Amino acid sequence: MRSTSPVPLRCCALFLALALAGCATAPGTPCDPPAREQVQDLLYFGTRTPTGEVTPAEWAEFLADTVTPRFPAGLTVWPAQGQWRDADGTPVREASYVLNLVHPADAANERAVAEIVAAYRERFRQQSVLRVRSLACVSG
Repeated sequence: MRSTSPVPLRCCALFLALALAGCATAPGTPCDPPAREQVQDLLYFGTRTPTGEVTPAEWAEFLADTVTPRFPAGLTVWPAQGQWRDADGTPVREASYVLNLVHPADAANERAVAEIVAAYRERFRQQSVLRVRSLACVSG
């Protein structure tokens, strides 16, 4: 038997919406224990320079003398293949490195990330380093 009243459908939709609303985590919501809130920075370093490519040895040296002293507790890095649009609209593809840093949200770590970006730009004559910053619940 088919109902001609839209009320049951509205009730089901309202119930479903309320149930799903409980599944979302609002920004700024604390992490569930034992996790703790930290910042995750993903930094994307292009390797094309005005005089050639950043070599694996140059990258390793940069990690050793610039990144590791600022984040001695740990980091993750991997090679990638990047693409971006040049000022004239031409797609540019180049080898890159992605650096993942997870750290407390404080002024010292913010300064350390900014110093890493500035040092890479200066050393390898880069226009920019892409930074993606997000909050993360961390445990382990």
